[in-house]
Amino acid sequence: MALTAETESRLYRSLRVAAGAAAHLVALGFPVAVAVLARPGSSLFSWHPLLMALAFSFLMTEALLIFSPETSLLRSFSRKVRVRAHWALQLLALLCALLGLGIITYNKHLNGKGHFVTWHGLTGLLAVLYAGGQCAGGVLLLYPKLMKNWTLAKLKLYHATSGLVGYLLGCASLMLGMCSLWFTTTVTGASWYLAMLCPLLTSLVIMNQVSNAYLYRKRSQH
Repeated sequence: MALTAETESRLYRSLRVAAGAAAHLVALGFPVAVAVLARPGSSLFSWHPLLMALAFSFLMTEALLIFSPETSLLRSFSRKVRVRAHWALQLLALLCALLGLGIITYNKHLNGKGHFVTWHGLTGLLAVLYAGGQCAGGVLLLYPKLMKNWTLAKLKLYHATSGLVGYLLGCASLMLGMCSLWFTTTVTGASWYLAMLCPLLTSLVIMNQVSNAYLYRKRSQH
């Protein structure tokens, strides 16, 4: 028997709620697992994976999920409050990413190793630089008059789209990091595949959220 449009809508919403809840759990669980593996403080390098996991798995994911109509932890608050929380989380994510980048750069310098010679290193550098540019671009939303030829709606749309690109870069960097010698010797078998699924799951949830926001804006224009 075919499902009614109302039933399909409820089912789709339920799936979005379940996926969003899973994304919250994964966003927090992944850096916790990395902290257990890296044992921060045991070496200079040990801070790098933790800071990057905090930046791109926890803080940045939560900064984007804040605007989810189904699973935002602040959905009962005003949009102004959510925007401020988004700014705070994004700035914390950028700070963690910059610290993580600085630590791994200095650690390689101490050990006489080359800088940014792997896909993980290059993608990580690009993700951090992109995050910095994205935060700078967010200033335009606070002062839209600086862009006289752009409407606020367009600025929001482009900011969300470019933010998605930056988030995917961060997740790609995490996944490439899980292909490193340090991670593959520490995590093996099914645990490695489960770890790889973490940034993949959050990426799918965020992509769905951004695409739905885009479709909603397109419908509201007609």
